[in-house]
Amino acid sequence: MLSNIKSILGFDSKEYPKQFEKIINNLYPDSNPDEEIVKKVHKAFEFGSIAHSEQLRSSGEPYFIHCVSVGVKLSEWCLDSDTIIAGILHDTLEDTDVSIKILESEFNPEIAKLVEGVSKLSGIRFRSREQKQAENFMKMFLSVANDIRVIIIKFADRLHNMKTIEHLPRIKQRRIAKETRDVFAPLAHRLGMYELKIELEDLSLKVINKSVYDNLKKKIDTTRKQRDKYIEKFSSPILQTLDEYSIESKVYGRAKHYYSIYNKMISQNLDFEQLYDLFAIRIIINKIEDCYAVLGIVHQIYKPIQDRFKDYIATPKSNGYQSIHTTVFSSKGEMMEIQIRTKTLDELAEIG
Repeated sequence: MLSNIKSILGFDSKEYPKQFEKIINNLYPDSNPDEEIVKKVHKAFEFGSIAHSEQLRSSGEPYFIHCVSVGVKLSEWCLDSDTIIAGILHDTLEDTDVSIKILESEFNPEIAKLVEGVSKLSGIRFRSREQKQAENFMKMFLSVANDIRVIIIKFADRLHNMKTIEHLPRIKQRRIAKETRDVFAPLAHRLGMYELKIELEDLSLKVINKSVYDNLKKKIDTTRKQRDKYIEKFSSPILQTLDEYSIESKVYGRAKHYYSIYNKMISQNLDFEQLYDLFAIRIIINKIEDCYAVLGIVHQIYKPIQDRFKDYIATPKSNGYQSIHTTVFSSKGEMMEIQIRTKTLDELAEIG
């Protein structure tokens, strides 16, 4: 990839940022990069760097670091090159002297329109919690954006801002964190971006109630070795049987995220030690038809709890989520949730 980029741009790799290399690698993981797109992404780096050259973040870092981070995240989410470029340039209309006509002439009208859409979204303010309901927020965002990619850029922008929020005044941190929890996380869930949803919720909890977040993190980290050992023992007969049936699979445990655990403790008035479902087993396979074979295997090994079975493959959730969920009793009589889905469905569930 380095040699390809060097041949396209015509200069040594030391002269461009590593983040640029990441974006190109994410755009073309298994193929040679498109020459025109590489040049256009590099142009966006140069253009944005100059436009934001005199601006600093609250941390004292160059402001353009934030813009680049947004572009990298969009490339990790497998967005197209125009959306990634718009992400790199997303603050140029709002924070610099660059006009939409300049963006149209330097790049193209589609990129300019995406950047303009992000600027319009940034101007939306909420005055009450009722106004922040995800469905209303979705309608408002879509009416302003006219393109779902504008919302995805805004997600990447908010995610990086939440990751670097510690440099802002405390009162502003709490306002942004509450809006992230009440608005952005539910909206990410509506779009099937579960990985983003849980990350935004956990980052919000860390700001709003840091002592709770730190306490949960400490307890989960403390029990990690014990949990890993339990998962290995629980998964062993499943893996052995799958191997006998020549079903390729990946089986692993995943801890519930902090915000979900905190919510359950509050809603059910339970202590951390009283929660049984702190983690779930996930079985990833190659073909959808194998999901039902795996379900049968799991139920042969462990006794299922009938009212805890959900087939979201046959009946997907409204956000497109598809997976089979079943809860079983372990050999010790403990309840364990198991999620069964293909690699493609897993990517869809995590990224959206």
